[in-house]
Amino acid sequence: MELTNNLRKTYASLAQPKGRRESGLFMAQGTKCVLDTMGHFQLEALLATNNWIEQHPGIAASQVTTRDLERISTLSTPPQVIAIYKIPAPAQLPDFTSELVLALDCVQDPGNLGTIMRVCDWMGVHSILASADTADVWNPKVVQATMGAISRVRVIYTDLGQALEKAKVPIYGTFLDGENIYKADLAAPSVIIMGNEGKGISSAIAELVTHKLTIPSYPPDTPTSESLNVAIATAITLSEFRRNG
Repeated sequence: MELTNNLRKTYASLAQPKGRRESGLFMAQGTKCVLDTMGHFQLEALLATNNWIEQHPGIAASQVTTRDLERISTLSTPPQVIAIYKIPAPAQLPDFTSELVLALDCVQDPGNLGTIMRVCDWMGVHSILASADTADVWNPKVVQATMGAISRVRVIYTDLGQALEKAKVPIYGTFLDGENIYKADLAAPSVIIMGNEGKGISSAIAELVTHKLTIPSYPPDTPTSESLNVAIATAITLSEFRRNG
């Protein structure tokens, strides 16, 4: 495949939501990310330096220059390989009665979303419901931060309120005034909601929560940070659910 100027511009535009939306494509950058995602998404193009191609003789790739990759990549140090994939069709809602599901209410930082997906992959959570204002899973920063988890964890953008009303299972949410998570009865299958980095769970979604949880600080009643990072809070919460279930 010849990397024309038009293709180069298209691939470089995948750093932006408009470019991904108009082309229906996303990118994975670097050897680990590419190898972790190959076979899981429909490949549009695989661009690599001659050195990378020589080191991976069993993989067909189009040879390009380091300068070409630099002009496409969003990384500070250009990778030796970039995969361009087709964005898959939106996934259907999960079967709430058979799995533990995570829901994200306006989690906007791409790094947080990527880390949360990595945590879900480790904890055996395969479905994430996401409000429309949650970060875009196909953002290169998210793809990179998932460390391959994007191949196994699906993010389903939906009207979160309507989806939760269909769940018919316990719905847990993290709040500052909830029940101590280490003493709570944690049941699965269920849905766990994590809220926005600064504002937490929105009032409309909070009304659907059936069990409020909190992660207490230690020692009790001593000055501490205002809150936990949402990805860290997700890891603690999912760990407790798995420990109890």
